[in-house]
Amino acid sequence: MSFSMNSWSFVFLFMALTALTIIGRPSVAAVVYRPSPWALAHATFYGDETASETMGGACGYGNLFSNGYGIDTAALSTTLFNNGFACGTCYQIKCVKSPWCYSGVQFTTVTATNLCPPNWAEDTNNGGWCNPPRVHFDMSKPAFMKIAQWKAGIVPIMYRRVPCIRRGGLRFYFQGNGYWLLVYVMNVGGGGDIAKMWVKGSKTGWISMSHNWGASYQAFATLTGQSLSFKITSYTSKETIMCWNVAPANWNVGLTYKSNVNFH
Repeated sequence: MSFSMNSWSFVFLFMALTALTIIGRPSVAAVVYRPSPWALAHATFYGDETASETMGGACGYGNLFSNGYGIDTAALSTTLFNNGFACGTCYQIKCVKSPWCYSGVQFTTVTATNLCPPNWAEDTNNGGWCNPPRVHFDMSKPAFMKIAQWKAGIVPIMYRRVPCIRRGGLRFYFQGNGYWLLVYVMNVGGGGDIAKMWVKGSKTGWISMSHNWGASYQAFATLTGQSLSFKITSYTSKETIMCWNVAPANWNVGLTYKSNVNFH
């Protein structure tokens, strides 16, 4: 009888320890991008109230309306643009310390879709607003008018990086030919940026893609007639996600293909 009770005690102890191990095991969760601290910069605007001059841009997003970015966009100075790796990043911007600021407006949120190039003919503090090492936002006029009167021309601001809130999954716009695939990655959530990218055909392994410019990546490979999957690493969070079977075997250039996954 004594042996039996000791055996049952051992069994109960083993079960309790197993339960504690399972309960205490950390769960695997998606990486969530967190806002950065506020910092001081300046903002100007370009274009008119229609934001038509913001279409295209150095990031390669094309029609910002049809591709989901709308009018709330900005061109970044070279310091922020980071050779295009900042394309798709999101910022909260608020006007400060200027009589031109709208009172009662906390901030507006914009997406980086363009580069504000240096103007070396102008002094950095008098017209050359986007000259390095200045941190500067050249906003669309409609976005600028949400925080300040447009007559100001330039206003001091506070800004911070924030998570990009996107509906749906990543989108891939194809260009190139049968031997060269150029892909523009759009609608990126979370940090909004891309560091590395790979493509996999249904008949190939993973092929590393090189950064072309802006939000585009390229692969020199024969991928026609194969369904395509993509693996993408975020520049900011370093998280990697898999986008399986994004494009069918009969994919073509000039088309946009959608995945069902995104960063957060």
